[in-house]
Amino acid sequence: MPRNVVEVKDLKKYYGETKAVDGIEFDLREGEVLAILGPNGAGKTTTVEMLEGLRKPDHGTIEYFEERLPPSSDRVKEEIGVQLQSSSFFEYLSVKETLDLFRGLYRKSIPSKDLIREVSLQDKEKTYTKNLSGGQLQRLAVAVALVNDPRVVFLDEPTTGLDPQARRMLWETISALKNGGKTIILTTHYMEEAERLADRIMIMDQGKIIARGTLLELIDSIDVENIVTFSVQGDTPIPEGFLEVEGLQHTENREYSVTTRDVERTLGRLFEISKEFDMLLDDVTIRKPNLEDVFITLTGKKLRD
Repeated sequence: MPRNVVEVKDLKKYYGETKAVDGIEFDLREGEVLAILGPNGAGKTTTVEMLEGLRKPDHGTIEYFEERLPPSSDRVKEEIGVQLQSSSFFEYLSVKETLDLFRGLYRKSIPSKDLIREVSLQDKEKTYTKNLSGGQLQRLAVAVALVNDPRVVFLDEPTTGLDPQARRMLWETISALKNGGKTIILTTHYMEEAERLADRIMIMDQGKIIARGTLLELIDSIDVENIVTFSVQGDTPIPEGFLEVEGLQHTENREYSVTTRDVERTLGRLFEISKEFDMLLDDVTIRKPNLEDVFITLTGKKLRD
């Protein structure tokens, strides 16, 4: 079994009457990627900031490595790397000069040339940061998080705002970090990102951990074999009787889904009711559940709500 590099026990952080983090416990294993998901206000960022030593917990403990060190320890600060949701760099420093600057803050560091190669910015080595694209800036932010060759890397929504090509390029970088033995905590608003990169997934809501496990464990936990999705054509109001279909969920606009173990029976019932109310169903699809279905089932929200 991999060793734990971080152990969190009964962690709490309150802001007045708001329980931002309310007694959570978890561990982070050496060499794994742990994805933390949750709707806005779930407590993800506060949790990560306490792990990084940027906020002090009101209660509970965070212990790093075999020595059980707190986040405020100089040793921990030397061994973690942090990529924040948004980063600002000196506009008239080049990519290499920016990395050289941050390398000077640590007793040990990786050569800038190696970091640039790690995040595939070789052709931008001499480019001022003000001339980098959004995806290139995100990759530079990841490189900055790696300058001290950390054991634990925090990536806080690293691909937010990137186009699909830039996002996938950064995924390849994160996968390479994992394959190189880094331990990673990833917060993300993209289900596909968590599905692709994470060894374990932790879902938070209202300051608590409401589910955790591998992707397959989480999917199995909702006890759903199939999901039927469809849309309702037209703009007339949806009849009350149709909304009473067992397992029916409204996803967005005039789109719906039904979780079921008996697809044939469910489809028959849907078409029977649609005929009764003179409704036309379109884009009918049958699929297996995914991480987004788990999230909606547990929280009643989409990830970006």
